[in-house]
Amino acid sequence: MTARNRELMREQYERMGISPEAYAYGEEVLASLRERFARIDEIAEYNQLKVIQAMQQCGVSEACLLGTTGYGYNDLGRDTLEKVYAAVFHTEDALVRPQITCGTHALALALMSNLRPGDELLSPVGKPYDTLEEVIGIRPSKGSLKEYGISYKQVDLSEDGSFDYEGIRAAIGERTKLVTIQRSKGYQTRPTLSVERIGELIRFVKEIKPDVICMVDNCYGEFVETIEPTDVGADMAVGSLIKNPGGGLAPIGGYIVGRRDCVENAAYRLTSPGLGKEVGASLGILSSFYQGLFLAPTVTASALKGAVFAANLYERLGFAVVPDGTQERYDIIQAVTFGSPEGVIAFCQGIQAAASVDSFVTPEPWDMPGYDAQVIMAAGAFVSGSSIELSADGPIRPPYAVYFQGGLTFPHAKLGILKTLQNLLDKKIVYIK
Repeated sequence: MTARNRELMREQYERMGISPEAYAYGEEVLASLRERFARIDEIAEYNQLKVIQAMQQCGVSEACLLGTTGYGYNDLGRDTLEKVYAAVFHTEDALVRPQITCGTHALALALMSNLRPGDELLSPVGKPYDTLEEVIGIRPSKGSLKEYGISYKQVDLSEDGSFDYEGIRAAIGERTKLVTIQRSKGYQTRPTLSVERIGELIRFVKEIKPDVICMVDNCYGEFVETIEPTDVGADMAVGSLIKNPGGGLAPIGGYIVGRRDCVENAAYRLTSPGLGKEVGASLGILSSFYQGLFLAPTVTASALKGAVFAANLYERLGFAVVPDGTQERYDIIQAVTFGSPEGVIAFCQGIQAAASVDSFVTPEPWDMPGYDAQVIMAAGAFVSGSSIELSADGPIRPPYAVYFQGGLTFPHAKLGILKTLQNLLDKKIVYIK
């Protein structure tokens, strides 16, 4: 960049509320990340080719972009899209539907369709994401697995983040039917699990009980690596289309990929016994699903760069970050621990101020359904709640950590991080030395 262009850039950021001090600090951090960003781009290129190859092999045509109404019988686009997902994730089958409303719904669907009264669910990686607590029945809720006589066991990770293999061995019993593995950290500050580590855990579980179903909550992890959990033995991988695989274009939806019998069970639970995958109109939104998946590898790369930028910037300011500035990335989420509610709130308000939509809104903590503490959420998104778009959230409880993710383009992610820094500087919560 020429000196003149650098000056024009600085002036533009200043017009958007970024002080010269904050801008210079951000540029100093970015200068050290060029090689890291190049590696992210290499993974995106590989995954982009993988998606294109799947679309070509499955014969995606212009007719696939059209939709159906009513029962949705013989929906070419829907059925082909599910073949594409199965090809991308190297699985026998896939269920990809707008009728799956969110990631929690997709996970609940996979669990409730593959567990029966008397079965036991095991989480060998500690507490699941907050919204699954009511699905399981850890917190009482209408229609939970517990109400249907499905029990639950949990084995926490060791203090160093490793698997408690002996605890897992002891927990697996005759009734253990399904093991759920959450790839991402959720509202915890533990490390995200790499696909390689997930594979090691699945192999260990299968050696003890070969017929157990291993399901991976893949939310926020798709296309971060060159392989997915289904490449290392997962019987099912589950996620949301308003996260990574929707590429910011999918307006709703979720997916379940995996073994044919597991996916079929989910389809019969989603629709009705006797109907399964045969019904479910696509309602004219398939073009967004296809194009979103096409863009997903590069959109995910932009979000990853934003997360790496945030980690390095806040680590230099002295805050605990997970992952740290140098660690490998296995999802798009960046946790920053501020130790106070004020830090979490100021960060989220900075993200909101950087949005293209609703930038004038000031987010505040509130009693959000499915959570056991007040939660603040910042998301000025084109798709409501889309966390592949620039967003941040966190529960207002110790250790007062905020969780940042998304950014359809890196320049937007960069602006968001600089806005958070500026807001924290203005409120005298941080200082640049």
